[in-house]
Amino acid sequence: MTDNRAAILYIDDDEGLRRLTQRALERRGYMVTTAASGDEGIAAACDRAFDLVAVDHYMPGKDGLETLRDLQALDPAPPVIYVTGSDESRLAVAALKAGAMDYVVKTADADYFDLLVEAVDQALANVRLRREHASSEQQLRAANDRLQSLLKEVNHRVANSLQLVSALVGMQARLVTDKAAFAALADTERRVAAIAQVHRRLYTSDSVETVDMADYLGSLVAELGETWSTPTAPRNITLIAEPLQLATDRAVALGVVVNELVTNACKYAYQPEVGGAVRVRLHADTPESYCLVVEDDGCGPPQSGLVKGTGLGSKIVGAMASTLRAEVSYQGANPGLRATLRAPLH
Repeated sequence: MTDNRAAILYIDDDEGLRRLTQRALERRGYMVTTAASGDEGIAAACDRAFDLVAVDHYMPGKDGLETLRDLQALDPAPPVIYVTGSDESRLAVAALKAGAMDYVVKTADADYFDLLVEAVDQALANVRLRREHASSEQQLRAANDRLQSLLKEVNHRVANSLQLVSALVGMQARLVTDKAAFAALADTERRVAAIAQVHRRLYTSDSVETVDMADYLGSLVAELGETWSTPTAPRNITLIAEPLQLATDRAVALGVVVNELVTNACKYAYQPEVGGAVRVRLHADTPESYCLVVEDDGCGPPQSGLVKGTGLGSKIVGAMASTLRAEVSYQGANPGLRATLRAPLH
């Protein structure tokens, strides 16, 4: 049958006190081993694991502080209670600094044994609490690691699925002959790609909860520049962005807004055969909000006030702005058009 009693090692060169202490602790339910010297106690601690060690200071040869030092060098080091004389508080302080959990003042009366038993009870209770706390933290870290891995895997699969959808839409676009249908499918492909890029960054980054918007928008703007530029009519799309961190869903919504506003500027601000610039800026507006600006130097807002194209892009911007709890405004930039979005960070 397994003995579940806590194992105590008591080190003291006083034989009579060792026996009395052993009886007092055994009456409390502990399993007690005694040692007559520091060297004998270290040998016993090396031979087997003890739940707690009590060590007296004054012993021939190796004193209590030297014994404590050697006990602390063991792996794992057992918790130690230090036993000192009534007028030796400096030794108690030195022992606590050296790693002892507690100390007990040794006296000639029976109160000493009660104090020692109480100190042993308290020390073992503290050890159990520390172990339970460490175990809970380890389990929490393991659960968090599993969650992080799962989220990365989910984002990886989502990104792959979105890339597949984008490829299928691109294939379909190449098969149609109607120019309007081709343009609609091409716009859809770009919108899917903007969302997929967020998930690609999530499964390749250390954080799966937030997105670095400067990094994300930099890649998105670079792809839009390649898409809309031609040798005769380049689109110089530039980005100035602070490294703001947004939650994943908010990053997706803002990426879609940037895609729509930049696309709209590339399509309608300049004539197809004329080059032009589009500038994107993202910065903190207040400690709790940010501001996005997309502007061009093109023909400005239409004189008629009617939305150019099908109007789907404007509806998408409105829907994403609602998701972000944002306000979007448009102003003529003389020349050009400036779109401004202000939204809370959280």
